[in-house]
Amino acid sequence: MAAVKTSLPRRQFDVVVVGAGGAGMRCSLQLAQAGLSVAVLSKVFPTRSHTVAAQGGVSASLGNMSEDHWYWHMYDTVKGSDWLGDQDAIEFMCREAPNAVYELEHYGMPFDRNADGTIYQRPFGGHTANFGEKPVQRACAAADRTGHAMLHTLYQRNVSARTQFFVEWMALDLLRNEAGDVLGVTALEMETGEIYVLEAKKTVLATGGAGRIWAASTNAFINTGDGLGMAARAGIALEDMEFWQFHPTGVAGAGVLITEGVRGEGGILLNKDGERFMERYAPTLKDLAPRDFVSRSMDQEIKEGRGCGDGSYVTLKLDHLGADTIMKRLPSIREIAIKFANVDPIKDPIPVVPTIHYQMGGIPTNIYGQVMNWVNGETRPVQGLYAIGECAATSVHGANRLGTNSLLDLIVFGRSAGNHIVDEHPEREHSHQVVPESAIEASLDRVNKIEARTSGENVYEVHDAMRNSMQNHCGVFRTLKLLNEGVTDMEEIARRVDEVYFKDKSKVWNTARVEALELSNMIEVARATTKSAANRLESRGAHALDDYPERDDENWLRHTLWFSEGSRLDYKPVQMKPLTVDSFPPKPRTF
Repeated sequence: MAAVKTSLPRRQFDVVVVGAGGAGMRCSLQLAQAGLSVAVLSKVFPTRSHTVAAQGGVSASLGNMSEDHWYWHMYDTVKGSDWLGDQDAIEFMCREAPNAVYELEHYGMPFDRNADGTIYQRPFGGHTANFGEKPVQRACAAADRTGHAMLHTLYQRNVSARTQFFVEWMALDLLRNEAGDVLGVTALEMETGEIYVLEAKKTVLATGGAGRIWAASTNAFINTGDGLGMAARAGIALEDMEFWQFHPTGVAGAGVLITEGVRGEGGILLNKDGERFMERYAPTLKDLAPRDFVSRSMDQEIKEGRGCGDGSYVTLKLDHLGADTIMKRLPSIREIAIKFANVDPIKDPIPVVPTIHYQMGGIPTNIYGQVMNWVNGETRPVQGLYAIGECAATSVHGANRLGTNSLLDLIVFGRSAGNHIVDEHPEREHSHQVVPESAIEASLDRVNKIEARTSGENVYEVHDAMRNSMQNHCGVFRTLKLLNEGVTDMEEIARRVDEVYFKDKSKVWNTARVEALELSNMIEVARATTKSAANRLESRGAHALDDYPERDDENWLRHTLWFSEGSRLDYKPVQMKPLTVDSFPPKPRTF
């Protein structure tokens, strides 16, 4: 057996980037332009990565439409995070935002324009002028296809920089040595079924979110938390996994996303009485309050019997905007409404319901994307490993992400990680460290165990059990009873995941194998989420716990760290001190 293992084909690169979404491609561009050899692994063709689904915009305080300032953007982000965001990272992101957007513009990203040629900006939930005084236009948009425009722009620049893409490849496990340094990954070429060892001086995880662990999700089928699963199995903690954003407006019954940009353009939410109910919950910001707030308000309306139709949804009205505005600013939304809700928003409102959308937590990192361990009360980098984008917890989003800060997160920290790797690369003359055979064997053994089973649990049945359990136990409103049931349930489902098998053992394009491997990543994320949520005894941001309805800064102004082995929890403080400006101390969150 050992002989077979050592004969695995190997490739060597300066850097392996796992994931070809906005963060992965922004990072790889920085690396390729600096002359490093870069391999970018992607389960799908790069322009099919989930960044393509982002609709509304990318936030930056350009001040093109009305006065704006990065410090106001920082305040909105800290307040949006319900004070769980690290203020040093938030300052870094908000200060970098205008440069990052102008850089994209110079790369050729086709932003919508104002009459004077400047980038068009629309209002968005939680974005305000002068520390919460009134809504501000901060979201730089390309109609309602901003992520699509960003992804294609970055892909073209990467092709020009000769980045090497490994399309339809799946990373399996991180390879670590005795000291804990990361030396690359094992990876599956989906077309042939062959497993390779990809050695790298630096490894970057940019694998996106894991929203597919829920039954109703705006996430693509590829969003299976692969980077999180790899990190968790390698003994690295996952941070703040109890915080998941329910996007207020998923198409009822379909889960397909209707951008917040619809409300930014003037769309309004109505209950069955035709009442604009957000005026009751958030008198100042109304329909443009942050997402956790709007989602809970919608859920409340439905629970109290003011839902529309069969009572299970509310409606999003935009016919008053006029056909011209809808066709110019929201063309994809009209298409989605016609295809998935069977309504034309030029004439009729869209049925919407809160749907799982985005993970705020992830693999703990600093502002350079370095993955950080929490050891004896201090943070230390995991040598050779970076994480960026939605799979990372740089903790700019804290307990609730502001709309359009996700695309900003990708480009700011993708660029920052790329620069850090380039700056750290005087060792480009140095040879690769030796990858221990035991690390490769452990990864192969894991895959071979699934491969070898001829009976056991059906992948799809276990997958559905996990998604339904998450939906039932870990929703918009949570109770301790439900969460604790969810924890028990998830550990039982994890035992079932250890017994999954698939009948078809063929090598070429075997999607059954890929789905079984994805499930082993998803279950780590689901375990982390339920356990972290059941132990946070307060309500903060997206974590709304009925038993503890108030935020508790005295006991819970801290980050959760979850370790896969034994489902163990630890905690670390929130970084309240920004880089150069005064801190924003916690205060009640009203809109």
